[in-house]
Amino acid sequence: MEATKTDEHLRHVEKDVLIPKIMREKAKERCAEKVEAFTHCCKESGLLMVLKCREENSALKECLTKYYKDPTFFEECKQEYIQEKEEYLRTGISAKNRSQRLPTSM
Repeated sequence: MEATKTDEHLRHVEKDVLIPKIMREKAKERCAEKVEAFTHCCKESGLLMVLKCREENSALKECLTKYYKDPTFFEECKQEYIQEKEEYLRTGISAKNRSQRLPTSM
């Protein structure tokens, strides 16, 4: 697989930590139904969740793994990361801080 020019400029921590973090967050959103089912089962089952929630856990793992192994999804998340990085370099404001509302009066 040939590295693109953008790939050459990404640091190890960006490719192996920061982009996968975006992937995990987006995968959880896309698997929200499975996350909710597993969470509900755990709350209802208490200490027996290990035994009672196997089906929900398996469905959740399968959903998340599908995204983690998808090269197209990785590319989508990588492009999102690159855009956020470029915006930060341009403005000096991180995506997290951009999403917070600024006070309208002092």
